Amino acid sequence: MDKPRAIPYEAGTDPQRQFIHLMRLAWDLRDLGLTISVNLPQAREPALIVQQASGPLRIAATKRDRKWVFTWGRGPDQWVHALDEYAALRIRQVAL
Repeated sequence: MDKPRAIPYEAGTDPQRQFIHLMRLAWDLRDLGLTISVNLPQAREPALIVQQASGPLRIAATKRDRKWVFTWGRGPDQWVHALDEYAALRIRQVAL
């Protein structure tokens, strides 16, 4: 079996880019001390699940105006640009 190829950020399909954004965020949140699960349901978009005392926080990666964002609800302030260097810190604040 051939060795899998790495998918550069510029290449790949939207689902592959979505997965890359979620995995990068998962590692960043883990480094900040949060417990993270990856959820890959068949009938729904993939998401990260952050365990918190009040219940799980579901974080999705979606496109808005051709840019990737992380969302954790439907409110106007419940999102951050996926490439924002402080995205993980913002989500950590929400999760605590």
